[in-house]
Amino acid sequence: MILLVAFAVSSTTYSQVDRADIAIKGLMQKNKIVGLQLAVIKNNKIVKSSNYGWSNIQDSIAVDSKTVFSINSMTKAFTGVAIMQLVESGKLNLEDPISKYLDSLPKTWRNITIKQIATHTSGIPDIWESPEHMFSEKNETLFKKIKESPIVFQPGEKLRYNQTNYLLLGLIIEKISGKSFEKFIIDNQFEKVGMKNSIKAGMGDSYTIINHSARPYSYYINGSLTNIHQPMPSYLYPGGGIYSTATEMAQWVIGLQNNTLIKAESLKSLWTPIQLDNVKTQETNGSLYGTAIGFDTNSRTKNPVITQSGGARNTLYIYPKDNVSVVILTNLMGSRPQDFIEEIANLYITEQK
Repeated sequence: MILLVAFAVSSTTYSQVDRADIAIKGLMQKNKIVGLQLAVIKNNKIVKSSNYGWSNIQDSIAVDSKTVFSINSMTKAFTGVAIMQLVESGKLNLEDPISKYLDSLPKTWRNITIKQIATHTSGIPDIWESPEHMFSEKNETLFKKIKESPIVFQPGEKLRYNQTNYLLLGLIIEKISGKSFEKFIIDNQFEKVGMKNSIKAGMGDSYTIINHSARPYSYYINGSLTNIHQPMPSYLYPGGGIYSTATEMAQWVIGLQNNTLIKAESLKSLWTPIQLDNVKTQETNGSLYGTAIGFDTNSRTKNPVITQSGGARNTLYIYPKDNVSVVILTNLMGSRPQDFIEEIANLYITEQK
């Protein structure tokens, strides 16, 4: 009887894994994805952690559990958590003006708040729109060029995603903590949840050699598979510099939800969507979309979800109501896993109901 029961449980588990594997392999073939990592969390435990395809096609190197991927703008979620950690320590207030921490700002910037830059409602011009600015060797030169540009809109009136906001958050984190952005994230997040491969990889820009990292590919250039060279100057690390694995991202999500990284009250603040001045939250097909601190939100009635994506190739979906989270990392720019991640998530959400 004991053997029969054990076999039944094992069969159910493998059936669940097989369904996810079959779905992922089909999606990879459909979307021509080169390499992929998947991690699934249910009830604060990692119930699925798998690797698929190639980290490097040229040398026939498969993706494995130690392969690190550039997570691109998913880094902003870590920056958001860092901000809340400084709030908890009493060193920062979300309503503080950025001029409290940064000197020599234009008059139009001085009353912009920490919360406004963290939620992309600041109106500050985007450095990404001027590639020639991105490769300044010195932050002082870069800052001067950005500050000479006019403000795009009055702070709090609109939402406009841009990289300058998180460059400024990085500078503020460094100013308050006395550490580099990378060191602050390693000490206060990576170390706390055991992200060993992420610590070993460190953060990277366009020119950094990251050992055991997945090589990035794209079909954008000429329609066939090519290598890509992604510009990511070191001063934009707070917006896109982290390398990690799907499993370690899952460990981080668990640390976030079990209050290892921040308190429950701080997590609530982190995930509360910003309300624009005199503007209602945008509703589409029963879904309420919003931007929070380092995350995006969809406050739909069924399966509300907290998300973050990066580089059109990585995504994280957290379902607080269902206590399910899914991380998908790929090395194909344009694979857009945010378009199919819920197909995987629904396997686990449906199973537990």
